[in-house]
Amino acid sequence: MRLRPAVGRAGAVALVCSLALVAFAGRASAHVKYVTPGSDPVAVVEFLAEALSDPFNVAVLLGGAAFVVALIGGYLAVRPARRDVAVFRETIESYRDLLPWLLRLSVGIPLVGAGFSGYFFSPVVHPADPTFVRLFGITVGFLLLFGFGTRIVATVGLGFYLVGFAFEPALMLAFEYVPGFIAIALLGGGRPSADHVVSRMAADDRTLYSKVDPFYRAIAVPFVERVQPFASLVPLALRVGVGISFVYLGVAQKLMNPGEALSVVAKYNLTAVVPVSAELWVVGAGLTEALVGVLLIVGAFTRAASLTAFLLFTTTLFGLPDDPVLAHVSLFGLVSALLVTGAGPFSVDEWLQYWAARRDRSVDARAAN
Repeated sequence: MRLRPAVGRAGAVALVCSLALVAFAGRASAHVKYVTPGSDPVAVVEFLAEALSDPFNVAVLLGGAAFVVALIGGYLAVRPARRDVAVFRETIESYRDLLPWLLRLSVGIPLVGAGFSGYFFSPVVHPADPTFVRLFGITVGFLLLFGFGTRIVATVGLGFYLVGFAFEPALMLAFEYVPGFIAIALLGGGRPSADHVVSRMAADDRTLYSKVDPFYRAIAVPFVERVQPFASLVPLALRVGVGISFVYLGVAQKLMNPGEALSVVAKYNLTAVVPVSAELWVVGAGLTEALVGVLLIVGAFTRAASLTAFLLFTTTLFGLPDDPVLAHVSLFGLVSALLVTGAGPFSVDEWLQYWAARRDRSVDARAAN
């Protein structure tokens, strides 16, 4: 009987620490290569064995996992605040007309920053020809920001990223550009954009521009006709691409590269923020990012996962003073876009909504009888 209060207190401490780790994991979730280059390597197996040999660390991790499972199970069983959730979804989905603009900002701004800084997509990739890199980043970035030739520019940008990735695997740190470019190529510039202005002028036969237009009818319209049928796949492209980025950052950059991750914890004294071991910080941050990534990939609780990612990036942007903020703007913007789109097709959320609607119809039918 005397053991029960002690066990209860230990469980409560473990749960509180696990929640704190999730809340502050963003401070350790920065791209570690950006802030701790050249850290000493640490053997992965030895690191994980040491981290998981501590009963407290195991209790915190299991407590966090149990909390997440209980939260998801409780929500599915009770489905609280249904009207609030419905109003939230309706409101945020009403911003879909602004989605192309949001995507252009999310990709265009960091590309302009990369161009002026002289790196190719990721701050860790500095090709031998800085002039080309600067011209590429600034040109593609500004064209996306202006929304001029948006679909074609995004396709060109995607092509350059894929070619660069074939020669420089470190570009995996900037993999979020892939879903960003794909989404922009499918949706176009939207409004406000130069493309929208040009299309209106070219479509009006009374304008002088419509008579000399070299671009709209010959290039833009055929391109739109080819990609328009795939526009519904934008949420799928975004969540899978962003999810892969999160899994990579959590697993490859933290759990499989603990030396640099431990250097981040030491550099910013993160154990003073949440008083747990540095090993638990790294494992907790890595598992949190990996979990968010998996949820996004399968499309489960997509908006909740996106909101969690949004909070992680917010703490990163304001918590790490020398982290290159522009390197995070693309991911920051894409998870914001996922708040608007939701999971889209081929997702767990789509399946859950189907069964929830079916259950509600069944309940209404029984009540009517």
